[in-house]
Amino acid sequence: MCWTCKPSIKCTRQRESNIAKNLKSCYPPLAKRKMESARVDSLNLEAGRFSRSHSHISKVSWRRTLSLAFQSIGVIYGDIGTSPLYVYSSTFTNGIRDKDDLLGVLSLIIYTIILLPMLKYVFIVLWANDNGDGGTFALYSFLCRHAKVSMIPNQQPEDMKLSNYRLQAPSTQLDRASKIKEKLESSKFAPQILFLVTILGTSMVLGDGVLTPSISVLSAVGGIKSLDTNADVWISVAILIVLFSVQRFGTDKVGFTFAPIVSIWFLFISGIGLYNLFKHDIGVLRAVYPKYIVDYFRRNGKQGWVSLGGIILCITGTEAMFADLGHFNVRAVQLSFSTMVFPAIVLAYIGQTAYLMKNPGDVSNTFYASIPGRIYWPTFVVAVGAAVIASQAMISGAFAIISQSLSLGCFPRVKVIHTSAKYEGQVYIPEINYILMIACVLITIGFRTTEKIGNAYGIAVVFVMVITTCFLTLIMLVVWKTSIWKVALFLMVFGLIELLYLSSVLYKFKQGGYLPLLFSAVLMTVMAIWHYVHRKRYMYELENKISSEAVKTLATNPNINRVPGIGFLYSELVQGIPPIFSCLIKHIPSIHSIFVFISIKCVPVSRVEMDERFVFRQVEPRDSRMFRCVVRYGYNDANEDPADFERRLVEHLVDFIQQEQLILDGMPVEDGDGERANIAEEEVQFVKNAMQEGVVYLLGETKVIAKENSSFFKKIVVNYAYDFLRKNFRQGGDAMAIPHGRLLRVGMTYEI
Repeated sequence: MCWTCKPSIKCTRQRESNIAKNLKSCYPPLAKRKMESARVDSLNLEAGRFSRSHSHISKVSWRRTLSLAFQSIGVIYGDIGTSPLYVYSSTFTNGIRDKDDLLGVLSLIIYTIILLPMLKYVFIVLWANDNGDGGTFALYSFLCRHAKVSMIPNQQPEDMKLSNYRLQAPSTQLDRASKIKEKLESSKFAPQILFLVTILGTSMVLGDGVLTPSISVLSAVGGIKSLDTNADVWISVAILIVLFSVQRFGTDKVGFTFAPIVSIWFLFISGIGLYNLFKHDIGVLRAVYPKYIVDYFRRNGKQGWVSLGGIILCITGTEAMFADLGHFNVRAVQLSFSTMVFPAIVLAYIGQTAYLMKNPGDVSNTFYASIPGRIYWPTFVVAVGAAVIASQAMISGAFAIISQSLSLGCFPRVKVIHTSAKYEGQVYIPEINYILMIACVLITIGFRTTEKIGNAYGIAVVFVMVITTCFLTLIMLVVWKTSIWKVALFLMVFGLIELLYLSSVLYKFKQGGYLPLLFSAVLMTVMAIWHYVHRKRYMYELENKISSEAVKTLATNPNINRVPGIGFLYSELVQGIPPIFSCLIKHIPSIHSIFVFISIKCVPVSRVEMDERFVFRQVEPRDSRMFRCVVRYGYNDANEDPADFERRLVEHLVDFIQQEQLILDGMPVEDGDGERANIAEEEVQFVKNAMQEGVVYLLGETKVIAKENSSFFKKIVVNYAYDFLRKNFRQGGDAMAIPHGRLLRVGMTYEI
């Protein structure tokens, strides 16, 4: 079943004519180009002729590193920096029964910060970056590059020649990595498990994006003593609505704008901590001895274990150090955390403990109660600013994660707006913004206190850490080829600590812990359904692709007219001609004089250099002037403006035609006759003339339905759930910003 609709092509000839005129200056003479030594596949030729000397990770001066370290304070650490606002109130929910418990909790806080954020993330996890980018998707992409565990079978040898691919062969001395890799690749369930774990981690981070604004703003507003709980809640709701309303303006100068405020916040909390330490009880410093942890659990037993759910909140936002790494570098993050963040938050908790040793009844409002009177209101203003910044960082992170999910085919199409030309990861997604705002407002109104929100918050924090530990263990085994005893030590130490915390936060399931799990279940269901059908649709196109003989028959058919201009037919299939092409020819027996089959492909790297993005192949017969083009994007790459995309694609097409002619000639042009040179020049001129006639986009609109003999569950998933998502989110042309006046939609039904 096929359907087509007639395009409406507007007058854009003048702009395209200007583009075509500018092409002349883009190409050096043929005589200056190097000839390949042997005839190779054209896709390999295009992919392999670029220099691989450049890399996303380059040496950075210490001056630049110091600048990045300062900026990172404003972007990364707002969440972990505001945790002193609510940790003690979430830990001692029933009050302090024994003052020695304060020493045990302080000791737990100190060693939790040392072991997880400092040792695990700052000195180990940050080095598992994907060409400078971090986060759950970066780890998954990193693994997919070294082992064929991707759910979509679109890997090509040309991808390994990308400058950012940086693939390492297994060591001959350690065949353990090869064996594990083979088991992962041969397993039927390993790719599915890795994918499910990835979207679980992604869903939990998105849950952070909902819970962080609620708990941070609500705890900061709680500093107004004259207000009751209702007033705190509604003031927090007002701040949250304003915060989400201004997201559309972007955060272009986020680093230098937020860094001074967060730096002042760290100076405030460290100074207040020192003040309380020397004024109230300097003896709390003995909490550095781990024996107080043992004593704490002996005294409190099960209640001590339950309190871990509040203690874990001292490291909220730790994952942001890794997830936001793409804006900075490893050294900058290590420097900022070690010299500013770690001392400040440890001093804050030490000072609060000293204060509570003398004033245990103030545990429900420890932070504000411990502030000296003269600086109370300045601290309150800075606290609200820091809470807003912490919320902003998690909201921006949620947008970036959804953008990455789109690139990997794991989320329905939404509009992604890049708000900054300087910071590549700064994006704004209107639909997600309003969903997050509504969720934050409902959580703030429904839970009302930081204690209840903290029960939910802890689960999201620990789940992401456990997932990171699992992925990093695999990377150590398969990629880094770390010795087995070091891997075992890493897994035993950090795995056991995180599982202990996870068991504690899950104990509070009924008290609010169900919220992130429910939120993640909904998101995982949406992502799993979308990716499942996305994969099935790709496999259908792969199994039903048009053969080379069929393409030749269509190209030489005298009944098919060639019309002036360039046609771009979009699909995701990279291994051939999609079946939608035959549907187009059946209903409209004409194609453009230059016809390009464009395959949009996301490769498992964060970014693809612009000169490596387009890979061409000539479709036989050669005089048909039909080409295949694979356009490769990294999961952090932005889609270009249509005018820029057209210009760059045609530039690379002309370049490809000239290179192909050199190979066909078998010798440099200057050694051949003038007729050979004229062939390439005529083809280039033909492309330029076609460009002046205009570009028309042909987009496949496929309706996917389950086969008649499919199971009832599969029919529900494909025919109803997926169809609902497809109809209620953006269509392909809208998501890619294709000009509607030059768009032709070609419809076809796929039975999977």
